[in-house]
Amino acid sequence: MRYEKVALIGIGNIMFHDEGLGAYLVKYIEENYNIPECLTIVEGGTLGFTLMTYYQEYDKIIVVGTGSKDAPVGTISSESSEEVMNNGSTIRQTANEVEITMMLEICSFHENMGDVQLITMVPKDIIEVRNGLTPSVLKHMPKLVDATLKELRDSGISLHRTFCKRVSFETIIDAYANPKMEDYNDMSKFI
Repeated sequence: MRYEKVALIGIGNIMFHDEGLGAYLVKYIEENYNIPECLTIVEGGTLGFTLMTYYQEYDKIIVVGTGSKDAPVGTISSESSEEVMNNGSTIRQTANEVEITMMLEICSFHENMGDVQLITMVPKDIIEVRNGLTPSVLKHMPKLVDATLKELRDSGISLHRTFCKRVSFETIIDAYANPKMEDYNDMSKFI
């Protein structure tokens, strides 16, 4: 199915190790692919309920973050909003999962909610206060990129790599962990 307005939102707190994988993923896609006008990329971080407007203003919303499924590190899951709500908050263990479920439940009362797809990856560590990704999660990030690109293709958007540059996950993580003064002059690097 083709959608006119699609939002790709990466969620998670980069201060808690693997919890920030959604933020790193959307920045990686933004840096390495040509982004069409119909796609809005949002580093949602810990914006929580303020992201609800995207659920109501976009036709398709793809949210990427960590999941708490009882599965090996790097396991990727993809659920529609209906599947997320049917599973309820009883199996949701992280703050992000609970918050997303609550937002979906609230938005489902409105007629103008877009189609929401939640893509999650099982992390190794979301407790330690540390910027970056554990080596085991970093190793699985290309699979998460592939799952996200597939969901975008299924939504009518095929992204193509840029030819002029390649930015690695390590470079993106370093930029978040070690911001430089010149980066503050161009805040678009962090949005």
